Amino acid sequence: MGDGAPADGPGPQLRHADGRVELDPAAPALPANGYTNDDLRPVPVARRTWTTYNFLALWVGMAHNVPSWTLASGLVALGMDWKQAVLTIALANLIVLAPMLLTGHAGTKYGIPFPVFARASFGLRGANLPALLRAAVACAWFGIQTWIGGEGIFLLAGKLLGESWRTAAEFGGYPWTQWLSFLLFWLVEMAVIARGMETLRRFENWAAPFVIVGALALLAWITVKAGGFGPLLDQPSRLGWDGDFWKVFFPALMGMIGFWSTLSLNIPDFTRFGGSQRAQIRGQALGLPTTMTLFALLSVLVTSGSQAVYGEPVWDPIALAAKMENPAGILFALLTVLVATLSVNIAANVVSPAYDLANLLPRLVDFRTGALVTGVVGIAIFPWKLISDPHVYIFTWLGVVGGLLGTVAGILIADYWLLRRTRLHLADLYRPHGAYWYAAGWNWRAVVALLAGGLLAVGGSYGGPFPADGLVPLLKPLADYGWAVGVASSLALYTALTVTTGRGRGD
Repeated sequence: MGDGAPADGPGPQLRHADGRVELDPAAPALPANGYTNDDLRPVPVARRTWTTYNFLALWVGMAHNVPSWTLASGLVALGMDWKQAVLTIALANLIVLAPMLLTGHAGTKYGIPFPVFARASFGLRGANLPALLRAAVACAWFGIQTWIGGEGIFLLAGKLLGESWRTAAEFGGYPWTQWLSFLLFWLVEMAVIARGMETLRRFENWAAPFVIVGALALLAWITVKAGGFGPLLDQPSRLGWDGDFWKVFFPALMGMIGFWSTLSLNIPDFTRFGGSQRAQIRGQALGLPTTMTLFALLSVLVTSGSQAVYGEPVWDPIALAAKMENPAGILFALLTVLVATLSVNIAANVVSPAYDLANLLPRLVDFRTGALVTGVVGIAIFPWKLISDPHVYIFTWLGVVGGLLGTVAGILIADYWLLRRTRLHLADLYRPHGAYWYAAGWNWRAVVALLAGGLLAVGGSYGGPFPADGLVPLLKPLADYGWAVGVASSLALYTALTVTTGRGRGD
């Protein structure tokens, strides 16, 4: 129950005994303006009901997916053995858990989504900058996952309908039947997300254990095929533990962190429904590092087994499932792929941009409209090209994304934890000319920190589509540590700028 006292500043908000804050129900409602709609308003405490299991199931459902699988198996394909690959992923997820919990705290305490949280540091208008950056990344991820789900439907239908389905006339390098499968999966996703967040919660609750069973079944199959666990564990590292390994380890570690650096920003979109801070902290701590590590172990064991059986690592579980000869096994494996892909895509890659786009145009775009825009953009970015090569996928795509989003995370953490000590004024997050208006709705300190930190984090990117000497040769030595450089540099710069210049609402 609320104690009736103002929380963290003047205005109509109440602090409850467990620390959660909400707008005073007896006060006038937030005005209808260009910064408010039903999807962006704070969730009342009575509707913050997610438990530890809900957060745990959310993470199990999101972590158990094909791109997560290809992270680990892709490291094996790059020359690591199973121990090196699992170590890399376990360490990465322990590291990324820290910003996940720090930013998630604001969602549970105030009931606000990520783009509204970003207003405290970037300003009411400036928050659109990190929100649209996050939305762009989510749209790309949505396209990748949708392509994978469509590939699963394509193979499944091919087993049922015969060779003519798989060898249909090609268009754009792929059979037209595969494009049709891509579209069908896209339509299923849109139908699920249109039913809202409560449907998502219920779906994640049953999808999580189903996907675990499917992954274990695939491991059992490849173990029998390989003649036991021995061949799975005996595949040697081509990198050893000397200089060749460390050259791959650090950029791979940043890539693994980059995989969930997206959620480390917009996790308030989910924690805003948290029943308590303990629920979101326990649920995430139990769900993210443990699930990703165990799934990585499954992935590298299966990939190592495929190398023992077929002479080369098969790092795509869909392609591996297609090698099965038992029709029932194929159907179950591909059904697992579909459930896993749907589970992560609607949670990780539709929820965030839907809120982010609603934040851009609250009067015109609601959650469902934002989800539809995400779906359209996800098709337009040619996702099939992003995951065609593990080098591009891990080092270029994940590394650059991680560096940029790490920069945003550094600013959010510095503002909320170091400078504000977790104190926000809810009504002003929705009110022009309030405490978070800064200069015409923009906090120039956050923008400078974002641009400078982003340059340091990704300016030295090299290889793949980038010059061999890096975009900015002087920054090339930093490129392998992009996420860490982004977090540290933006956090330090934003803190220094704020402390030295102050932050009056009119400056």
